Order: sequence, then structure tokens, then C-alpha cells
Amino acid sequence: MYNPKSTKAEEFIDNEEVLATLEYAQKNKDNLSLVDEILQKAKLGKGLTHREASVLLACEDEAKNQEIFSLAKKIKQEYYGNRIVLFAPLYLSNYCINGCVYCPYHAKNKHIPRKKMTQEEIKKEVIALQDMGHKRLAIETGEDPINNPIEYILESLKTIYSIHHKNGAIRRANVNIAATTVENYRKLKEAGIGTYILFQETYNKESYEKLHPTGPKHNYAYHTEAMDRAMQGGIDDVGLGVLFGLESYKYEFAALLMHAQHLEAVYGVGPHTISVPRIKHADDINPDEFDNGIDDDTFAKIVACIRISVPYTGMIISTRESEACRKRVLELGISQISGGSKTSVGGYANQNDAQENPEDTAQFDVSDRRTLDEVIKWLIELGYVPSFCTACYREGRVGDRFMAICKQQQIHKFCHPNAIMTLMEYLQDYAQDDTKAVGYKLIEKELNSIQDEKIRTLTKEYLEKIKQGERDFRF
Repeated sequence: MYNPKSTKAEEFIDNEEVLATLEYAQKNKDNLSLVDEILQKAKLGKGLTHREASVLLACEDEAKNQEIFSLAKKIKQEYYGNRIVLFAPLYLSNYCINGCVYCPYHAKNKHIPRKKMTQEEIKKEVIALQDMGHKRLAIETGEDPINNPIEYILESLKTIYSIHHKNGAIRRANVNIAATTVENYRKLKEAGIGTYILFQETYNKESYEKLHPTGPKHNYAYHTEAMDRAMQGGIDDVGLGVLFGLESYKYEFAALLMHAQHLEAVYGVGPHTISVPRIKHADDINPDEFDNGIDDDTFAKIVACIRISVPYTGMIISTRESEACRKRVLELGISQISGGSKTSVGGYANQNDAQENPEDTAQFDVSDRRTLDEVIKWLIELGYVPSFCTACYREGRVGDRFMAICKQQQIHKFCHPNAIMTLMEYLQDYAQDDTKAVGYKLIEKELNSIQDEKIRTLTKEYLEKIKQGERDFRF
């Protein structure tokens, strides 16, 4: 029986409730008066239930769909403005004992090279990332208790945070590793991680077990309840996500929102981020073998409906998607993107090494292969402020404290000036000349748009100090 306050996976993601939701949405997809009623509620910026949101996703009326897209743009602007946070994934190891049929790291794949970086190799990777300008990483590993134990993750985090190369520093390391124990989540919290990220892949239990035939990940309940254990272990911020293409997107959409509602109901704080990856080609993996793929139009509507339904959450899109696709969904709800990414172990430091092909260990094919600087310039020319800000994390504005500010649409007071200052750091230390030219113009414009005179004056003072070589100013 569906119970969002339960901590049992099959109760807060109740299959019968998901199916009833899809039936309700199908029945009411042409009920324009109900669609209008849901849109009016959504305009309040307080979010929607999974049933309400599913009606919007199912709606086929073109005029109403345009209203959905327009509202998503409005809510994105109200909550996150024109800031886009940048990050990069860092793959530590691709050793894995699971049998996930959609991932090239699956244990039966014997021709993919297996690699686990030493701490010295991690140091080289981090320096390469710092030389690009990155300040925020997402740590990735396969699941292997022998090769990738929690002690290895903790040691790697210590290494990552210890490296200060020139003006570079990793100020926030998010962690995307397999579901683990409350005790291990406490250790990750003590190590100073940012967000704990874990993709559900699919919420359909029957499909989940078929897609994960062997290995510890086969346990649906243990995997789905990971966020509960993470929060019980003291982690403030968690990130949800599904791999669209494995199961019906309407099923995944409803269940994803049910998971968000569960976290809100039990812990008073929903997901810090929601990621929306689609299955892509990779070594030993053909996405055409999965028959639930979604086109770009459907993908855009999913992003818009998530933004409307969970207005406070950050939304992430990776370099899995093309430049054109990323451009389209930025205005509909996406607030974080990766740039200059490598999905292979050792892919940054070795990318120019003719003796080694780091792409051999890639988890999936990258669609957007532009450099970080090219992505930064592109964002600026689109009117966005590229941000490397990690101030909320380091000032303790996390979990329910962050959500309280965000839900009141007050995060601009912190994020806008912090974004401007971190962009100035990037322009001073890493940008190409043509990126600097457009970047300085944008900063001048954004500085003048700060309405609070005290904050504007202080931001201007900090910007001048950054030009003189000082770093890490934040509100």
C-alpha cells in the first residue's frame, strides 16, 4: 500500500500507485479544465503531486504544452535565475562485480580494460581538472568491495581536497557510488562530501531485477532505500535520477516524483538535485536493444514537468547529450551541466598521451566533446552566468537550510554575486582571450543588475581584489 512516509521501498514507490497514476493521467490527458487547474496550482511555485504532474506530462494539447514550457521557464528563472553551475565527473575505478546489462562495467565484460587509479594518479587527474578551471567534481566508481572499498573512496577524497595547484582547488566533491550502509554514509559525511548521488536506473521492480541479474545491485529494496540511509547517516544533500530508456518514461517520471515526495515527507527536505540521463552507446552496450528510448521532444517535456513539479531542486544534464539538446533544456529547468568531461578512468591527465587510450575505459560515449572553455563561452553568449560557486556548501547552507532559502526564492541573494565572482576567477586564471572578452562584459552587466546596493558594492570590491590576485570571496 502506498505510504510516502514509510521507509520501505515498495511502500513509498508502490507499483499499484504508479500504475493507478498512469491510468489517471491517461484518462485525464484531454481534460483541459483539470489541466488548467493543475497549471494554476503550479504557478504558485509550490510544486505538484506525482498524479498532477503525470497529467501534465500526458497532455497532448499543443496550446497547453506551450503553457507548460512557458511556466517551466518562468519557474526556472524565479528560483535559479540565469546561473548555470559547472562540474566534471572523475572516474576513480571501473572495477565492478554487478551484472547491469546496460553498463559496460558489468562483470561479464572481459574485453574492457579494468583500471583503478592510485592516489598519485588521482592527484594528476585533479591537477588536470584544476588547470581547466573546475572547482566541483562528481566522484564515480564501479561497485567492488575488494578494489573499491569505502576506505579507498575516503582516501581519494582526502587526496582530492588536499591538492592546491596554482590558483586551483576542488571546493566540493559530490560522490556517486553504490548504495552502502548508514555507517559508511557517516564516514562520507565526515570526509566532507557535497551531495550523495545515486541513480535508481529504473523504479519498476520487475524490470530492475531483470536489468540487474547479478551482484549486490540486484537487491531492489537496498538500492532504493539508499537515500534514507544516507540521510540517517547525516548527509544533508542527496541527488536522485533515473536512466531514461530502460522502462516506460511515464512510469519513471511518476516514481521519481514519488521518491522526492517521500524524502520531503520523512526528512523535511527533498532531493538537492535530479539528474535526467538517457541511455547511450558504450562498449558492449547498444542502446537500440532497449525499446523505451525517448525522443528530444519528449525529453524536453520531461525536464519542463520536473521543473514545475519540484521547483526547488537543482537539475543536472551531462555531456551524454548533444550541444543542441543541452541548449534546449537549459531554459526549461536545467541548472547544472558538466563541461570538458571524460567518462574514463584517467581520462583527463592522459588525454594527450599517444601511448595510452583512456577512452577504452569509458562508461558511455560523450556527445558534447567541447572543452570547458568552449562551453563557458557558449553559455555566456546564450546569456547565462557560468558558475563555479560552492559557497552554500562551505557556509553550511545545505539540506533543509538551503531548501528553506530556495523555496522562498531568496537564493539569488547568495548565488548571483557568488556566481559572478567565481566567473571572474575563471576568466582571470583559465579563459581564452575571446572568452575573457565576452565574460567581462557579462560580469559588468550582471553586477549592475544586483538590486541590493550593499551587496552590489561589496561584490564590486571583491571583483577588484580578484583581479589583483586574491581568491575565494563568497557570500
